[in-house]
Amino acid sequence: MSRSPGLRVLDALEGVRATLWPRPLAPLTPWAFLVPALLLTGLLVAALVPLADASLRQLDRATFRLDESWSLANYAAVLARPVYGVMALRTLGGALIVTAVTLLLAFPYAWLMVRTARPALRRLLLISLFLPFFIGQVVRAYGWLVVLGQQGLANSLLAALGLPPLTILYTFPGVLVGLVQYMLPFAVLMLAPALTAVPEEVELASAGLGATPLRTLWRVVLPLARPGLVAAGVVVFTLTLTDFAMPEIMGGGTNDFIASAVYDAFFQLGDPGLGGAIAILMTAVGSLAVGAVLALFGLGTLGYVEERR
Repeated sequence: MSRSPGLRVLDALEGVRATLWPRPLAPLTPWAFLVPALLLTGLLVAALVPLADASLRQLDRATFRLDESWSLANYAAVLARPVYGVMALRTLGGALIVTAVTLLLAFPYAWLMVRTARPALRRLLLISLFLPFFIGQVVRAYGWLVVLGQQGLANSLLAALGLPPLTILYTFPGVLVGLVQYMLPFAVLMLAPALTAVPEEVELASAGLGATPLRTLWRVVLPLARPGLVAAGVVVFTLTLTDFAMPEIMGGGTNDFIASAVYDAFFQLGDPGLGGAIAILMTAVGSLAVGAVLALFGLGTLGYVEERR
């Protein structure tokens, strides 16, 4: 019996795989899958080395070159200028708010996308989820300018209804709106696999034991989906913490996040040492925050899973 062309192609690929990765190397297969991630992480860490080196060298205003000797002058300058503290607090507060609001919006979206029995609705949700990835962040930010501007679509609709105009553009809440819209697809993508892994039989069993839907959600679904919630929260928080385009465009120059200070130090002030110091401090704060979240929620999730087993 002749084999189909598809099976012959698979057999050929398996032969190539067996030649390049023979059976004695099978125990190393999991580590091989980690190689791309390790290389990417290594490149990112290596990029921090020259940045950290520049942060320890003060700019000589006479020659506009970095000093040969190391010092903490750039870090002292960052900590001594109130403007950087204000921007840092705005960035941290905005990242926390965006993370909380995004998770609240992403959870029901992901839940409906995973649990709906209507194929047409599932396709519509999937298309709506992936469509923003084909539109750049800058384009989306300028789209919000069209919608929320003084003569934009929202205010035109409010004027037609006899309502006062909405002043949200170039404000801190306006920046948060743009960031939530930008981060929502990332959160849904992180939550959907976690919700898919929650068996429907567990929810039916909870309902059969007399639990209300809200109690089932709180005591059954959320604990089982906790890894996805933690992962989505970490991704949204770190992306918001380092975002540049949305606060720069929708903030109107008065609601910048700390990434704008890094850009200004490098390209407006021409001081790579100061920009490097701000970037290193931002990286340290973000790393500490993520480490604290993983320590508080990640390990607790693992402990909960072991107890349930």
